[in-house]
Amino acid sequence: MPSAPRTAVDKALDLVEAVARASRPPRLTDLAEEVGLHRATAYRVLVDLVRRGWVLRADDRYLPGPAVLQLSSSAARNSLGALARPVLTALSERTGMMVNLQVPEVDRSRVIDVVRPDRLAMISSLTGQALPVHRFAGPLALVAALAPADRAPYLRAAEESGYPLDGPDGLLADIEDAERTGFAVEYGRNEQPVASLARAVVTRPGAPVCALTLVGLGPDFGEARLPGLRERLREATDELTRILMGPAASGSPEADQATEAAEGSGRTPGRSVSPSRPTSPSPFPSPSTEGPA
Repeated sequence: MPSAPRTAVDKALDLVEAVARASRPPRLTDLAEEVGLHRATAYRVLVDLVRRGWVLRADDRYLPGPAVLQLSSSAARNSLGALARPVLTALSERTGMMVNLQVPEVDRSRVIDVVRPDRLAMISSLTGQALPVHRFAGPLALVAALAPADRAPYLRAAEESGYPLDGPDGLLADIEDAERTGFAVEYGRNEQPVASLARAVVTRPGAPVCALTLVGLGPDFGEARLPGLRERLREATDELTRILMGPAASGSPEADQATEAAEGSGRTPGRSVSPSRPTSPSPFPSPSTEGPA
């Protein structure tokens, strides 16, 4: 399928991004070649970017402009990661679990922040990694919160990896469970004996912003603990929803819709995501030790 022609905005953003990621200030020819524009076209766009402060020209080279620097400073203070970090920290302290923050991408989710207690230092944080829906609870929670028409890229990626979509052990059944309960649970699918529990943060029905995931060892998610972990995770995702929507949104129709969309029914425990789909909440024994020797 041919790609859509680039708009003026696409060209401008391509050039701003190219300037920002360059290891040394690039020249016009370097930028035009990198973003695939004719030199004259790149020059015309750069003139406007310089005028607006997005790019700074120094002789024949280009650097990030003051508008980019101001935006970067503001973004650092108001980014999703900065807003969510206190919620992640509090949730980790209350549960003793590793907590990560994930955002949806085209066909996966990406981990953008992690709080990990010392006792779980043996578990990879996966910071910065893109996670497929058929192996992790975070992307499963996000996909379950999407409008059905928007799930196709995630399903296609799972299918291309050889994972079944249909049947009682297929991905569609897992998504249905997560949509119904509001929680996604995963036991050892990516790495034994690691398990996880995730819930999406939804400010608008069908459009999840992110997901919070509790990660620990299999026994941490045993039958006795799972209801309490769900409640702590529900409280944390609700708190992050309120932060993102602002104090004025509390009690508004939009906030009520967001809460309903995120929760599903929220009352029936979902099936665990596992190749063998265990009948008990955890397929692992419950030793008294915190982790493997």
